[in-house]
Amino acid sequence: MKLLILGGSGFVSGHLARLALLDGHEVWTVTRGNRPVPPGVHALTGDAHDAASLRCALASARVRWDAALDCICYTAETAQTDLAVLPDFTARLVVVSTDSVYHPAFKRVPQDETGVYLHDGGYGSCKRQMEEVFLEAAAHDRSDFSWTIFRPGHIFGPGSQLGCYPEHTRQPDLMARMLRGEPLRLVGGGRFLLHPIYVEDLCRSMLSCLDKPKAYNEIFCIGGPEILTNAAYFETLGQILGVPVRIEEIPLEGYLEAHPKYSGHLCHRAYTLDKLAAAGITLPHTPLREGLQKQVDWLRQAAEERD
Repeated sequence: MKLLILGGSGFVSGHLARLALLDGHEVWTVTRGNRPVPPGVHALTGDAHDAASLRCALASARVRWDAALDCICYTAETAQTDLAVLPDFTARLVVVSTDSVYHPAFKRVPQDETGVYLHDGGYGSCKRQMEEVFLEAAAHDRSDFSWTIFRPGHIFGPGSQLGCYPEHTRQPDLMARMLRGEPLRLVGGGRFLLHPIYVEDLCRSMLSCLDKPKAYNEIFCIGGPEILTNAAYFETLGQILGVPVRIEEIPLEGYLEAHPKYSGHLCHRAYTLDKLAAAGITLPHTPLREGLQKQVDWLRQAAEERD
């Protein structure tokens, strides 16, 4: 297939481009040109969040794509840009959202695709507003253009920093701190559940959904094969590094009020994948330990190359 990726130089989009190429697809990326994109793609330069810039970049390629995949759609405005431009170049779109769209006070375990959503102006709220633009369009648009939205939680793997939870979220020196035997400060002791997904598994599911009619104009929760506590995530990392993990508990009471940006972390993040399976989409399969090992190996290699 001919695939268009909005992004291509980032963590998820870079993996997506590389996997699509390995699968034999022809891949175009749209970026501002500030960072390198994977070798083998057709690199287009433009601002994917600006309708005129995006249209100009796509028109320059003179291609009708089989599908577009948007890894950088964050707001209602960027969703509107997608809907204003992309139908002239493709009939299929896949978008990455987030599990932070849910209001943490009303989440279920496991949580399905229905729920109470945030409207507080933060990251999760903006992503939900983005979703609502697509839902509204699907309710009124009778064209053959279709979209699919995925809601991953914590995405991990090579290309990203380690850590998943306050106060150790994607922390560049986390591995060094653990190797020095420093304690980890986790809110509530890391008691909340996590449903991490290995980055390549997310990309595989995104590519898998392209030809699945049951995925058209649908939203899916997505997570890996394991649900575990945040504390267990760090303990697994300690096993890989060969060091004991000492956890210092930060009292939960009052923490969220003082740090509202962490509302999407200070709750259970466990999801049912029943809808994903029913649509025939490839299910994530990489165990946490296997994926974390690859992430640690990548970080070590990157450090050696810097030195």
